[in-house]
Amino acid sequence: MNRIKTLIKTPFGEVIIEGETPQEILEVLEKMPKNFVESVSDFVSNKMNPSGAQLKGIVELTTEGPVIVTRIKLTHYEAVGLILYGSKGKTKTAAKITKLLESSGIKSMVPARLNEMTKRGQVFKPNPNKPDFKLTIQGEKWIEDDVITKIRGKMG
Repeated sequence: MNRIKTLIKTPFGEVIIEGETPQEILEVLEKMPKNFVESVSDFVSNKMNPSGAQLKGIVELTTEGPVIVTRIKLTHYEAVGLILYGSKGKTKTAAKITKLLESSGIKSMVPARLNEMTKRGQVFKPNPNKPDFKLTIQGEKWIEDDVITKIRGKMG
């Protein structure tokens, strides 16, 4: 007899459940803990991005990249910094940052912000021939010590 596959899309990827009968699949689903998807999502986020735990409730990692979920009012610099901080390798292009900010409900002139953040020493271009921007060590400290601390203080 053929096996039945059920594909469930989640924020971290896909879960595939197989069984001989639809009843078997339902039994597997019923045995899953209530917070299975959230637990696996948190685990994957923390493994893929160690700063993920620090960003919980502020930035959510999606398949597209980090999206800002906090309702605390942020400056455009803080928003750009948080997107970079939540990104793999703390690196993204201006176009990708713009897209992620739009997904977060934030409109910003990202190239102008990145230019100003470069002058402040918060971001740099690791390779001048590529469009990627990366947080500097100073930029990372600013996000950790000032931005996240400010947001946590207002959330508490």
